[in-house]
Amino acid sequence: MNNEKGYVGLRRCADARIGGFIGLLVGDALGVSFEFKKPEQIPPRDQIEMITPVTFRRSHAGVRAGTYSDDGAQAMCLLASLLDNGRLSLIDFADRLLRWLDEGYLAVDADVFDVGIQTAEALGKLRDGTSPRETGGASEWDNGNGSVMRCLPLALWHAGSDDALVRDAHLQSLPTHAHARSLVACAFYCLVARGYLRNLSDPWSSADQRLEEIYAEWPNHPERNAFLAELEVLRGFPKTGKPRGTGYVLDTIWSARKALEEHSFEDVARTAILFGHDTDTTAAVTCGLAGIKFGIDGIPARWLEQLRGFENVEPLIRLIKGCPRLA
Repeated sequence: MNNEKGYVGLRRCADARIGGFIGLLVGDALGVSFEFKKPEQIPPRDQIEMITPVTFRRSHAGVRAGTYSDDGAQAMCLLASLLDNGRLSLIDFADRLLRWLDEGYLAVDADVFDVGIQTAEALGKLRDGTSPRETGGASEWDNGNGSVMRCLPLALWHAGSDDALVRDAHLQSLPTHAHARSLVACAFYCLVARGYLRNLSDPWSSADQRLEEIYAEWPNHPERNAFLAELEVLRGFPKTGKPRGTGYVLDTIWSARKALEEHSFEDVARTAILFGHDTDTTAAVTCGLAGIKFGIDGIPARWLEQLRGFENVEPLIRLIKGCPRLA
């Protein structure tokens, strides 16, 4: 692949939305090889690459380097649904998630090799005919990161109000993750992404304040108090010490926030992976924001050259370019 083709050719694009979308895929693909590893098992920072050291035992060893996993594929399902429908259609989106699981829709090589337990159970209910509003896990133990990992395209596509973005962020989470904590986490993350798109000086604090304001304006919503309570849980999540990079949704957001203190896309990505454990999702969530912040020009060309699945991504990129940008 040369600089005129594939992902590398996109480096000429100044659209921060493209940077965010490709950043998510790069982070996911980079993290695939290190998934399930403890921090002490991960190679030194300068050896964190798409192609790992020969002595390192890769996770998903049968998967070619540069392949994005469930994070990227589900994000693409959401983006494709938004672009085709011009709105968030929960039924259409849920159908695409099921097509991904059953047929490899939008997966690289149509190979679904990494599926979260909670997501698999929820999509099984969907296959059996349950409404996508009712398939997601709704207990406090059902707050994995499987819906926050895919929700960035909503923020990249959405040109509506912050209130509308928050409502859609909640909605896209329901098919797999229906607890109020997951809904709040997705809404918060989308507002953070919007803050980066608007070049705010502190997207994280802005998202926190704005989300509280939005929930306060929902006096008749049956879950308003639950949302406000979960926002407090998010705020109170340990913000000292080192993030653990686990699959818990709040740890994923905290890990992303800490990694984004670095000053380049490459360092952000490597820091996210050095937290260990759920490295593909931590890096996907983190690098989506880093792609907005640093732009696609900030993503190392070698990682773009090694990223696979362009045939799935390129049609969506063309459609994104035709969408109105956030004012």
